[in-house]
Amino acid sequence: MPKALLLENIHPFAAQSLRDHGFEVETLKGALSEDELIDALEGVDLLGIRSKTNVTRKVIDARPNLTAIGCFCIGTNQVDLDYAGKRGIAVFNAPYSNTRSVVELVICDIICLMRRIPAHTHHMKHGVWDKSASGSHEVRGKTLGIIGYGNIGSQLSVLAEAMGMRVLFYDLEEKLAMGNAKRMSSLNELLEQSDAVTLHVDGRKSNTGFFGEEQFSHMKQGAIFINLSRGFVADLDALKRHLDSGHISGAAVDVFPVEPKKSGDAFTTPLADEDNMILTPHIGGSTLEAQESIGHFVSQRLEDYWFKGSAALSVNFPQLNLGNNRGVARIAHLHANLPGVLGKMNHILGEENINISAQSLGTEGELGYVVTDVAEVPDQATIDALSHIEGTIRMRVLTDGNTVEDTEH
Repeated sequence: MPKALLLENIHPFAAQSLRDHGFEVETLKGALSEDELIDALEGVDLLGIRSKTNVTRKVIDARPNLTAIGCFCIGTNQVDLDYAGKRGIAVFNAPYSNTRSVVELVICDIICLMRRIPAHTHHMKHGVWDKSASGSHEVRGKTLGIIGYGNIGSQLSVLAEAMGMRVLFYDLEEKLAMGNAKRMSSLNELLEQSDAVTLHVDGRKSNTGFFGEEQFSHMKQGAIFINLSRGFVADLDALKRHLDSGHISGAAVDVFPVEPKKSGDAFTTPLADEDNMILTPHIGGSTLEAQESIGHFVSQRLEDYWFKGSAALSVNFPQLNLGNNRGVARIAHLHANLPGVLGKMNHILGEENINISAQSLGTEGELGYVVTDVAEVPDQATIDALSHIEGTIRMRVLTDGNTVEDTEH
């Protein structure tokens, strides 16, 4: 029986779906360290994680039999994607499933900070009745600056406009503006005009420290700052200095450079004593609706890859969206993107008089992936010959929903 390991409180639907498809499933609430993960992965075929468990080269080298990894979240920077691909491990994520949840929290943060709700709440809890409009504003007519105009940034743009905000955005890539949003030619231009600035950049290493002292200095007097993207992209010490000086009137932070591994662990931050401050424990996408949707989406991707060899929406494999097997067996062959691999495969099958029912090939970067439906289950000699084609990384032979051969090089 194949085995799946799910970490970090992944929605129960994922575990149930995998069990319904014949997997033995083990679930753990928290994240695991590198060595803990290596130990836990003994005999595991599929791994499910969220944002706190890191799958490094050391982990991959120690457990090369791992077949696929599901990131039950948007980001994939916690996995060494290139190395996983070179070792034949497919990686999937959920790029859209929690978009709405993150956007709604950003909208909530903007309204609360503009109305100074955190400060008023703090005063009330300490017995101070401070009924005043000082520093409180409607969001209507204010300018929102969105840094990173991907799935989340663009949907946020639409909702912010619906509330009457003027929307500016900045992105390194060419993006289609939604509604009346205006693209800024430079980051500083956006910062100098925005009453609220929100970060929605991805987790690539080059974004480490992306928003620091220089960027905070260019923000408008009295503006608010929001980060629900990645903890390492913003300098929180610089943020604190600008909050303390009164330059920035409030901030909301949901992600931190170092975060506890599991719920209930201790956490401290120097931002805790700030007046108009919203601190949340990385819950941007943590709604029941989003987590259930992610559980559905990623578990289906893992199941489709395990049973069909389908690499649709994989983040590190060539894209192949495959239907049901049109033959008796399916050969899924991942290889280095070298010329002649497909011809060699077909020559070997032809020599054994094995008829090809269907065939799909995809290449991307250094990888090639060919899936061949054949009219009979190849014998061991044929499997060995196919797996020894130059450049072969991993080959799986699938039949009746089962892997009958799994060879990695």
